[in-house]
Amino acid sequence: MAMPPKFAKPADLPPQLALFQMITGHYLSRAIYVAAKLGIADLLSGGAQHYQELAKATRTHAPSLNRLMRLLSSAGVFAEQENGRFALTPVGEWLQSALPGSRRAVALLFAGPAMHRAWDDLLYSVETGNVAFDHAFGMGAFDYMAQHPEEAAIFNQAMVGGTTQTAAAVAEAYDFTPFGTIVDVGGGHGALLIAILKANPKLRGALFELPHVTEGARKAIEAAGLASRCEVVAGDFFQAVPEGGDTYILKSVIHDWDDTRSATILRHCHRVMAPQAKLLLVEVAMPDRVDPSPAAQIIAGSDVNMLVNVGGRERTEAEFRALFDTAGFKLNRIIPTETLPSVLEGVRV
Repeated sequence: MAMPPKFAKPADLPPQLALFQMITGHYLSRAIYVAAKLGIADLLSGGAQHYQELAKATRTHAPSLNRLMRLLSSAGVFAEQENGRFALTPVGEWLQSALPGSRRAVALLFAGPAMHRAWDDLLYSVETGNVAFDHAFGMGAFDYMAQHPEEAAIFNQAMVGGTTQTAAAVAEAYDFTPFGTIVDVGGGHGALLIAILKANPKLRGALFELPHVTEGARKAIEAAGLASRCEVVAGDFFQAVPEGGDTYILKSVIHDWDDTRSATILRHCHRVMAPQAKLLLVEVAMPDRVDPSPAAQIIAGSDVNMLVNVGGRERTEAEFRALFDTAGFKLNRIIPTETLPSVLEGVRV
């Protein structure tokens, strides 16, 4: 049944339909996952195609693929044209594999089977405070990825895709010129560190990561032409972090862990930092009060996702201050960026 024009925008929906749209939100999430898995956006990168052509290229059932494409077109991921043809939209373009900052791996990760299986046990986390992923899989998410290289590859690609815009925003918002060496703790494949080093030609860097991640980091740093200014160090930040930096930066690391483990990571940074060195966390600051808004929904959703998958959390400014105090730091200032995360600057006390 066609939707009346007055209900065309979600904000115009009557409460019961707005609630129904939320209840069935997984329809869209799973559809995006399938489109990403099939590489539909890559197939449409050269222009609109008929759903039968797309089905032939993806070896899928044409009428069923058409129904999937129409669902995604209703949400603005694709655009349905006349006679069964579909085209990319500005939203759908971000699912292209080769696009810098692509969100294809983000879709494969966050809308994929492993995370959905963990979210199936959301009630378990709410009832117990324990991690649903551990309950569902019998091991932690990072241990799981260490044993499943294909999942680890998707995770690392997703982190690179999600970091691209944030990295540029951090490099723009924070003044790195007073520093000589920056250590990126838990830096993944180096998207953040690469952006900072490119913006600061006199700065040297060290990327610190788990052994199974370092090879991808080396390749990314070499491809960026920064191998002469940046080393890659393997290790575990729960054991120690490298010495020698006058600033230590951690992006989206602390939100993965509870307060006890987070404090352990920060204390290891504190132990090797000179008195004048800076600690920089690139994290989202949770608002003290959540009001209905797209940004608040993203932040609050991330907070619950941390509960479900790794046992971490998003934190308010007051919670960050308390965490810094516990680890021997003072939260000196919070520098906003053009993206959701801010730069939280800490100094040793």
